[in-house]
Amino acid sequence: MVSIITVNYNQTALTCALLASLRRQDYQDIEVIVVDNGSRENDFHQFEEHFPGNIYIRSDENLGFAGGNNLGVSVAKGEYLFFVNNDAEVTNTCISVLVEILQSDNRIGMVSPLICYFPEHEEQKENPVIQYAGMPRVNSFTGRSKMQGKGMVNSGQFDAPFQTGYAHGAAMMIPRTVFDKVGPMAEDYFLYYEEIDWCERIRKAGYDILVVPKAVVWHKESSTMKSLGQQKTYYMARNRIWFMKRHFSGWPFFVFSVFSIFVVTPKQLLIHLFKGELRNLWAFLKGVMHGFMGTHRESGYSPGDSKSPGE
Repeated sequence: MVSIITVNYNQTALTCALLASLRRQDYQDIEVIVVDNGSRENDFHQFEEHFPGNIYIRSDENLGFAGGNNLGVSVAKGEYLFFVNNDAEVTNTCISVLVEILQSDNRIGMVSPLICYFPEHEEQKENPVIQYAGMPRVNSFTGRSKMQGKGMVNSGQFDAPFQTGYAHGAAMMIPRTVFDKVGPMAEDYFLYYEEIDWCERIRKAGYDILVVPKAVVWHKESSTMKSLGQQKTYYMARNRIWFMKRHFSGWPFFVFSVFSIFVVTPKQLLIHLFKGELRNLWAFLKGVMHGFMGTHRESGYSPGDSKSPGE
């Protein structure tokens, strides 16, 4: 069985579109778990009316990306856990292809499908634009990485499964045995870097992480990128530092810290001042301060107010 877990936050229509795509799967041994992450309105009656038979859980507060997904895992019964953003739609053979790859080699700890931008028109499905075709490991100097294939037209250039540094949080599948060994995603990030942190832990446990191009997910990325503003600025700044602390300690973290303080911070100051983005400037500075000196979950923002907790 595959347990499919998705998190909803004030996006009932998007979540319903995902659930409709899951109905069309050729892989039938599934359970679907929808976690409502503290939405303003409880729309579960709509889900239950149109998609009966799924499992619905509601949290009274926004637990963040990791927290919402971990809540779903707490009731999951599947041998495989498939985490999918609610702003995605899954192609018909996606799950069966991912399961087949995971069953072929117990050294594989996690897989992601090829992720393409959702086509605005039906004919665009013939020449989809790639969002994610793998990602190299974070640069120990800058603390950054870059998605491979982003913006390229998918013409079959990615064919066979291949190893990657990180899975993509919009769609990733992990065997329950690996989950039990490595543990759940860290919830203190709240937003951004959770799956990257998780992949580092999976790799350190001795597993490979793969991209499976024959499995495809359509991602409506713009729907979760709107109105992020200061929250995105804050969490990206803070969590990058937290991530580097945890996985690049010692001399590499010292070098990263020098680069961050004396190169990145002045650059961001100038950018935000030039654009007149004083609130974003404060969010960035606060993120850096909390990253280097703050405690977990320390934040002056209300992250649940603007973003569905997905990538």
